[in-house]
Amino acid sequence: MEDFSGWVGRSETRHDVATAAPLAGLAALLDHDPAPPATVPPLGHWLYFLPDVRQSAIGEDGHPRRDDASFLPPVPLPRRMWAGGRIDFLAPIAVGAALVRTTTIGSIAAKRGASGDLLFVTLRHDISADGVAAVREEQDLVYRAAATVTAPLPPADPAEIEPEPAVAVRCIVPDPVLLFRYSALTFNAHRIHYDRDYARDVEGYAGLVVHGPLIATLLVDHARRTMPNQTPRHFRFRAEAPLIDTAPFDLCMARQGGSVRLWSRDAGGRRTMQAELHY
Repeated sequence: MEDFSGWVGRSETRHDVATAAPLAGLAALLDHDPAPPATVPPLGHWLYFLPDVRQSAIGEDGHPRRDDASFLPPVPLPRRMWAGGRIDFLAPIAVGAALVRTTTIGSIAAKRGASGDLLFVTLRHDISADGVAAVREEQDLVYRAAATVTAPLPPADPAEIEPEPAVAVRCIVPDPVLLFRYSALTFNAHRIHYDRDYARDVEGYAGLVVHGPLIATLLVDHARRTMPNQTPRHFRFRAEAPLIDTAPFDLCMARQGGSVRLWSRDAGGRRTMQAELHY
């Protein structure tokens, strides 16, 4: 694979405003009353700095085409996913605050997995609100080779089934409407989330794929429903397997000291994302 190390250290800065409208949409999506908040909720910063690439520059998968003029490297591997991340909540973001985000390519690493070549790109986002550092985030992207066959996941290995009982479980029934609304909120045009034929026939999934950041948002919301008076300081998550819209899935939580463990599991009991939320 081409050496992309020269892209490490590239940065870009974008500006936005923490408007209330997308927060009302997120509240509705999470099945809350859309009362206007005074501050942006945890992970609500994902509703800002949305992609604004011209329609003529969008590729077949719905992502911007990759070339030497784009911010991210022109990786030849066709499938791209948000694999995980680490977020520090440094200060509240008031609704109406002026936002500035500086994004830096922190690392690029090629690996060989069971499914073929992989390329991991880690981005560093530093967000300020009205001039005060508010969010520090590392975002892990993974690029993978094209799918060769369409097949459901094999039965879960016992090691993939969460042995620890959850103190709080909430069942989510995914459907195309839920996925479409989140795609609209985040201006995410990746076709695996709304085009079933493309998701199945081109990228090899058994159905529509539930967005990784949507699962992470649902997990944090699950913790906030259970512990509404706690203010998160740090959140980390890692995707382990795709969640498909053909069956319900569970959000699970277990307490551990001053933090909570969070995970999602599919209808077969397989853990698909694990996370930690620290207070």
